[in-house]
Amino acid sequence: MLRNFKILGAVLAIILFAVSGKVDAAPNWNTNTIQVTGTGVANPAMAITPAHAAMQARRVAVVDAYRQLAEAINGVQVDAETTVEQMILTSDVVRTKVSAVIQGARVVSEGELAGGGYSVTMEISLFGGTGGLAETVIERPIELDPFPMPAPDYRPPVIDSRPSYSGNYTGLIVDCRGLGNLNPVMSPVIKRTDGQKIYGHKNLDYDRVIREGMASYAQDMSQAGRAGSNPLIVRAVALVNHNANPVISAEDADLVLYENSKSHFLDNIAVVFLY
Repeated sequence: MLRNFKILGAVLAIILFAVSGKVDAAPNWNTNTIQVTGTGVANPAMAITPAHAAMQARRVAVVDAYRQLAEAINGVQVDAETTVEQMILTSDVVRTKVSAVIQGARVVSEGELAGGGYSVTMEISLFGGTGGLAETVIERPIELDPFPMPAPDYRPPVIDSRPSYSGNYTGLIVDCRGLGNLNPVMSPVIKRTDGQKIYGHKNLDYDRVIREGMASYAQDMSQAGRAGSNPLIVRAVALVNHNANPVISAEDADLVLYENSKSHFLDNIAVVFLY
């Protein structure tokens, strides 16, 4: 058993640095998972019985799935500037931890293929606490940064002589559609037009970020449940930092911060990006 564990660890270390070929696997940013399907066939010369051939094919499929997971993980953007692969190349600690994340991948389904061979579908979580990728690549801040405050003279918009704010928003939706391709990252930042950050992981409870992630990415409102039943919706005016971080107007930023001081939806990481 120990020998098999050491062999698997060596295989994963090689995979992390020598991934061959490209895979189609990419993070599902709505479910915050990476799922791949590995396939394999047995070597007829080494298969003693049909059952033995199936076991051989399964082992090959598992290694293929690990290879695909390694490549998919390497390409994940941690933030606007950094990929997991870059962190692996500069830190032995990160490399070891990422290898452990891959090794802990869950088998979602498996079975023999018609005509021979075997398939194994495996999955890892980007978030989810212990065992998720986030715990490995997102650094715990030394101390929390408070959310900025709206401008001192800010007043919420008035419609029909009444303030238009609800004071009871359940979340925030930032509509980034039509601005190019939003680049999903594990640690996004929302900025205002003057460059000030109004939302980032240093504003948030680290353990909750590791469990739940900072935001979800959705293509339409039907996938925006994270923001709750009464979300505040603002439109991004630009994407910056390699299209990873949305920018909202100063007026919308003040509105978001004002409403957050009442409802705390940013603190509750109830944020969705439409892309």
